[in-house]
Amino acid sequence: MKVGHSPRGFPVSRATQGGFSLLEVIAAIMLLAIAFTALMKVAGGAISLTRNAADHSEAAMWARSRLDSAFVGQVLRPGNSSGQFNAKYHWQLAVTPWNEAGNVPPNAPLQLYQLDLDVSWGPPGHVRSAHFRTLRVAGPVAAGIAPDAAQASR
Repeated sequence: MKVGHSPRGFPVSRATQGGFSLLEVIAAIMLLAIAFTALMKVAGGAISLTRNAADHSEAAMWARSRLDSAFVGQVLRPGNSSGQFNAKYHWQLAVTPWNEAGNVPPNAPLQLYQLDLDVSWGPPGHVRSAHFRTLRVAGPVAAGIAPDAAQASR
């Protein structure tokens, strides 16, 4: 066995120089703890983003269902309505006449309406919402013209 000298001049055998010092081990454990903490924050953020995306997807499905079924078999008229899909999701629908060029001619056989749907969910202190908009065409009945008068004018 060969004998060397420590930095302070004490004799040290080479067999005892093969391991890590306590300070090196503590530094390595601290580095692992910091990396693990950062990794857990990233994983927690990913879970939160996934939950948020799932909520928005569900809101979009409810909105599509509501907009697809809006005024089917009913007269389409301007106004506001609101309701609840379930205990979590609420909706508000605003229907307004739409004409990009300006006023609608009084004898127009068809009328475009803009449907604005707001879907909201979440606790009262942190309400989240999504807005959806579409156009819907309405015939003479919806525009306030009787079906017989509309056919007679053609």
